[in-house]
Amino acid sequence: MTATSTETVIAARTTDVWKVFGSGEAEVIALRGVSVKLERARFTAIMGPSGSGKSTLMHCLAGLDTVTRGEVHIGDTRVTGLGDAGLTRLRRHQVGFIFQQFNLLPTLTAEENIALPLAIAGRKPDPQWWDTVIDTVGLRDRLGHRPSQLSGGQQQRVACARALVSRPQVIFADEPTGNLDSRAGAEVLGFLRDSVRDFGQTIVMVTHDPNAASYADRVIFLADGQIVDELREPTADTVLDTIKRISGDH
Repeated sequence: MTATSTETVIAARTTDVWKVFGSGEAEVIALRGVSVKLERARFTAIMGPSGSGKSTLMHCLAGLDTVTRGEVHIGDTRVTGLGDAGLTRLRRHQVGFIFQQFNLLPTLTAEENIALPLAIAGRKPDPQWWDTVIDTVGLRDRLGHRPSQLSGGQQQRVACARALVSRPQVIFADEPTGNLDSRAGAEVLGFLRDSVRDFGQTIVMVTHDPNAASYADRVIFLADGQIVDELREPTADTVLDTIKRISGDH
């Protein structure tokens, strides 16, 4: 089926996803029948109190964790039930990751870190796209530096460029500004928002920060492993109000 301009294309979705850790007395239900559709070329934030299941949901969506019940799709790929080879292909070609800890290799330069996913997949960067990504993150004069020679904000921008350079269907960002000061955090968030608006990138971000969530197009709120609310075109204030209400309810 070809998508027309009026159709919403779904980049990733879960259908009645349950995730249970442990068994018997030690059983913990992290996700309870979560069904959600994440739109392509949109910036979606996932929020909720500690233990609400937000990181678990992202890990299941990204194929980093298996589901107990239900189904996960990224684009047309059914992630549920993929073997190791299929999951490896998925991570190499369809998803990108940005983590709180940057996860850069200390012995590689910024340029080598950015190119790493392509090198592992045996692919060469598209020169035009490479230049676009490097200029967008503003790192051209830092490409020869190792992570230890870069500030935290610059390291996270390297991680953002690394996630973008392979043009994945979805980029998953787990508290990407958690280790940054507010100015560096705003730079990274602005870059993520621009990559959605200018390049049609799809981003799914877990955050606890209402200000970070205000950069998104849509915020999904979890509590006790279930989706309990959502906001479109959020502001930091509307996000904060929703969190307070959810925390009061639970």
